[in-house]
Amino acid sequence: MIWSILIVGIILPQTLAHPGFFTSIGQMTDLIHTEKDLVTSLKDYIKAEEDKLEQIKKWAEKLDRLTSTATKDPEGFVGHPVNAFKLMKRLNTEWSELENLVLKDMSDGFISNLTIQRQYFPNDEDQVGAAKALLRLQDTYNLDTDTISKGNLPDPEHQRANGNLKYFEYIMAKEKDANKSASDDQSDTKTTSKKKGIAVDYLPERQKYEMLCRGEGIKMTPRRQKKLFCRYHDGNRNPKFILAPAKQEDEWDKPRIIRFHDIISDAEIEIVKDLAKPRLSRATVHDPETGKLTTAQYRVSKSAWLSGYENPVVSQLNMRIQDLTGLDVSTAEELQVANYGVGGQYEPHFDFARKDEPDAFKELGTGNRIATWLFYMSDVSAGGATVFPEVGASVWPKKGTAVFWYNLFASGEGDYSTRHAACPVLVGNKWVSNKWLHERGQEFRRPCTLSELE
Repeated sequence: MIWSILIVGIILPQTLAHPGFFTSIGQMTDLIHTEKDLVTSLKDYIKAEEDKLEQIKKWAEKLDRLTSTATKDPEGFVGHPVNAFKLMKRLNTEWSELENLVLKDMSDGFISNLTIQRQYFPNDEDQVGAAKALLRLQDTYNLDTDTISKGNLPDPEHQRANGNLKYFEYIMAKEKDANKSASDDQSDTKTTSKKKGIAVDYLPERQKYEMLCRGEGIKMTPRRQKKLFCRYHDGNRNPKFILAPAKQEDEWDKPRIIRFHDIISDAEIEIVKDLAKPRLSRATVHDPETGKLTTAQYRVSKSAWLSGYENPVVSQLNMRIQDLTGLDVSTAEELQVANYGVGGQYEPHFDFARKDEPDAFKELGTGNRIATWLFYMSDVSAGGATVFPEVGASVWPKKGTAVFWYNLFASGEGDYSTRHAACPVLVGNKWVSNKWLHERGQEFRRPCTLSELE
């Protein structure tokens, strides 16, 4: 793998066309077809050179036989008038033809095709971005240099299994502690604290984020977990869901994160992706200092926005979100479709605007982002979880599902526990689409409360 990277680094010329390939796996697949076309062209060139050499070899073999015979008795050979004529003809005409054949350039077709395709090559930014992605994956998932240089990435099932093992060990330890006396408990806690050092709660956010991405650091107690349920949801007696209710699963309690299963079909996903692909561009973030949208290294993906009027499927998805959440989508932002790139991620952030960003959504005139709806449009082999470092929640991508949470309390105050991140994609191709719902239009759908934290 290292040699492959070095060779690509040497042969790829600098170009300014189509930057940002590394930020979208979906668009990067075009490069596979480009390289395949170049390989076909290269093989055609090799075949042409081989045919040319074959002709030259035949000339050499024929002339070798003639000269071998002629040099045995030169006078006797040219004494024959036909031999004399052929010698004159070869040296005057045929050797010139051979010279032209040797000088003939067979590479024109290949070079022409290479020149055309070069405009679609990645540039230096892509190469550096992909290299940084490898380093990011190495840091986040604790991969040693030898492992990642050889391309021996961990088995996706292993990653999940390790996370589950740690969780079950945690549960067993908690149950064991519950059977001890209070004095033993206190003693054990002090001893454990000394052995483990800083508690998970007090780790820096970056460290908690990376632990959650690896499936570690799960904090929910059995008592809290018992309060999480699966249910059928009819959207408060919505006619569309009475006979075929949606399948709901509680992913987390505070903040409440709900997953809807089988909520978007494969056919709908393909239509959304087909609509988005031609428009994908580097995802941006809001710069609080300038108030403008800008690209950032902590968000590596490409996105596109789809309006409901463009396609019936987009409109249906918007209405499905409204029916299931009970919130008005007429004031929501357009459906944003995102495809993550090499090591694609979005580091911890808030979806809502804080008090120090009063003008964040001023141009929309619809208030703050009250809630987030996130469709998972692909399975991800390894990595790519949505994590909430403040509370220790990890939500893993599953094609056809969606997750929903409120960013604001009913009082309108921001819920800081909803700070979340998209973990780097270790292996696979991650497609998501999200809908940010705003405050305007929700006055009677989600009435305000007097308490700030309700």
